Amino acid sequence: MQMGELQRRLSMTERSVFRLETLPSYAAAGEANLLRDFHAGRPLPPRRPETDPWLRMVADSVQAGRCWSRVHVLDRPLSDYLRFELLGYQGNLTAGEDVRIADRATVPKALGALRQDFWLLDDELAVIIEYNEEGRRLAMEPTSDVASLIEQRNLAMKHSIPLLDYLPTVQNELRRSW
Repeated sequence: MQMGELQRRLSMTERSVFRLETLPSYAAAGEANLLRDFHAGRPLPPRRPETDPWLRMVADSVQAGRCWSRVHVLDRPLSDYLRFELLGYQGNLTAGEDVRIADRATVPKALGALRQDFWLLDDELAVIIEYNEEGRRLAMEPTSDVASLIEQRNLAMKHSIPLLDYLPTVQNELRRSW
């Protein structure tokens, strides 16, 4: 599956979209310049639905009554990429997405098994995402066998907290980014 097909399917959901993220870094081509600016200490442009097509899609979907949520299961200390991403999630919040963080240090046994990234659409279709060691996306495979992924989502949600509650707990690590 290509990204355009995923976006088409996401825009056609009727009730809910869920994303589980589990990696300490991702190598998305569209983020390379932003990540470079972040590492150089330059201010990043704000991400808003008015300026970002992805966030516009999310905001329109949320306004139409669909629930968008994600959990990033992470380890500490935060990687450089995670510091960048945690700050970047502000745009997702603005679009109406429920962004949550599950820190493996808080419940290592339960969260340790969550190592597979995926999208879950209306609890009926999932898209499993495979990455290489550098966090570069290799493949996205749709499946309707979603029972175990629903369990993983529920586990991640149970052991996560809202992004805005998590950020104060890592404030010192985020300051090192500036």
